[in-house]
Amino acid sequence: MQEIITTLENNVLTLTFNRPAQKNAINQQMYAELAKGLERSLTDDEVHCVLINANGDIFTAGNDLKDFLEMEMTDVSPVQLFLQGLAKMNKPLIAAVNGKAIGIGLTMLLHCDIVLAGESASFTAPFTKLGLVPEAASSILLPRVVGHAVANDVLLAGRTLSSAEGLSFGLVSRVTADDQLASLSAEVSQHIASLPVDSMMKSKALIRDSDREMITAQMAKENIEFSNQLASDEFKQAVAPYFNK
Repeated sequence: MQEIITTLENNVLTLTFNRPAQKNAINQQMYAELAKGLERSLTDDEVHCVLINANGDIFTAGNDLKDFLEMEMTDVSPVQLFLQGLAKMNKPLIAAVNGKAIGIGLTMLLHCDIVLAGESASFTAPFTKLGLVPEAASSILLPRVVGHAVANDVLLAGRTLSSAEGLSFGLVSRVTADDQLASLSAEVSQHIASLPVDSMMKSKALIRDSDREMITAQMAKENIEFSNQLASDEFKQAVAPYFNK
């Protein structure tokens, strides 16, 4: 079974999490496929925008913990290639969030241009609970989006935001009924893809390019600390109960 389904239709490249039995937890192979899709969008003229969505009742439970225990975090590891791909995106990136978005499921949204969410969506970043640190430049991007007070509550205390809170804090662009999310995301992505491509790319560059160098530098700094924590006793002790269940 394909754990990331990649389709191109009407100039919309869709990357779909398809590991519902494992709550769409992302492993290294999935990161590699996601990175490949983002890289393709940079050079494929048929791609006008990218949509990330998920099958099942959860967007993603975040990183596959067992996979991460066996992983070496390098600059060319699949997860880093995916994060770098987010930072390099020059075409509109849209996310459709159904159910829980945990860890990277939340932090990747900070790189999306439009975030659509179902009413049951929620957003959690349990890094400190797992003995880890923020990633995907979320340590600077989340405070910028939701404010320092709320960002600290999310990144340090592990507060979960509802879809309504995500909308009010500016993390989410639009909220709709769960059973309308697929149709809304198709409508929005197809509309974006139908607009003049050069105009769209230049507009995105004006909005985002001034931050690109800063985001890349912060990702590198976070990666060092994240790697150190992955190898720490703190992380191993924090995740042990998940494997003992």
